[in-house]
Amino acid sequence: MDREIELRLVARLKAGDPAAFEAIYEAYRHRLYGFLVRLSRRRDVAEDLLEETWLRLVTRSATLTDDARLGPWLFTVARNLYFSWRRSRAVDVSRTSELDPAWPAPERGDSPFDAVARAELERRLEAALARLPLRDRELLLLVGVEGLTPSEAAGVCGLPAVTLRARLHRAREKLAAEMDWDRAVPRAKAG
Repeated sequence: MDREIELRLVARLKAGDPAAFEAIYEAYRHRLYGFLVRLSRRRDVAEDLLEETWLRLVTRSATLTDDARLGPWLFTVARNLYFSWRRSRAVDVSRTSELDPAWPAPERGDSPFDAVARAELERRLEAALARLPLRDRELLLLVGVEGLTPSEAAGVCGLPAVTLRARLHRAREKLAAEMDWDRAVPRAKAG
């Protein structure tokens, strides 16, 4: 989102303009839902947490600073709500239900081969992400999928930027190793 537009939306939201909320909702709802569904690996939980995230924005909009960055603020709220939900229910992540990939459809104009190759890569990426520990998956989703800068992601996670960058580097290495493992599995079965 353009920074000037974002600043105007924050001012309008603080003034109680419902159209500002609608604009923010449209700009971030898919991204927040994707983040929460991949983090929790449960659609029902993601939907509930997303609703609570929007409720927090409405009830706390007057407390936003004039120069608030909406993306990091919303992702921080969504992340904190997820961890609160997880703590309150003592969820064992290894027992949560699996999630169907929620990646966007291929762009029009792709050849059938390109569409199949993209779908296979997305399947492998989703599977590799799901095998990563939550702490690594969270960082990769914030930076790689949601496009937050490492500094913004550090703020969301409550970590020093240097710590986040080191963890992000290790998380990327783990993801690459998982992607290699996933590619090797079909060969081992065929051989």
